[in-house]
Amino acid sequence: MSNIDTIRDFVAAWSRLDASELAGYFTDDGCYHNMPAKPVSGRDNVEAFIRGFLSNWTETTWDILNITEEGDTVFCERLDRTKTTAGNVDLPCFGVFEMEGGKIKVWRDYFDMNTFMSAMRG
Repeated sequence: MSNIDTIRDFVAAWSRLDASELAGYFTDDGCYHNMPAKPVSGRDNVEAFIRGFLSNWTETTWDILNITEEGDTVFCERLDRTKTTAGNVDLPCFGVFEMEGGKIKVWRDYFDMNTFMSAMRG
């Protein structure tokens, strides 16, 4: 499976809202960095972090707008459409995925935190 295929599968997996499944895409020492926040390292920590923010999500669909790769890096522009108990948001995002052995070693996600926070009621 190519790195782009792995990231396409990863993006699609978000709709299942399963933190364990999503963390399984990372290397043991993988890092997830939502750029407005501090990076989270280690698969177990990534899973706990994802589980935390999924706790109020009721539905999400991530649309890939553009995706390409250069070497072991995949660049993915998305529109993340998410419904939560606090509000709903269509969030433009850009993810940079550094891959190792078919898994995510580092994921940096760029988005406007104000767009997200403005959509939340609580």
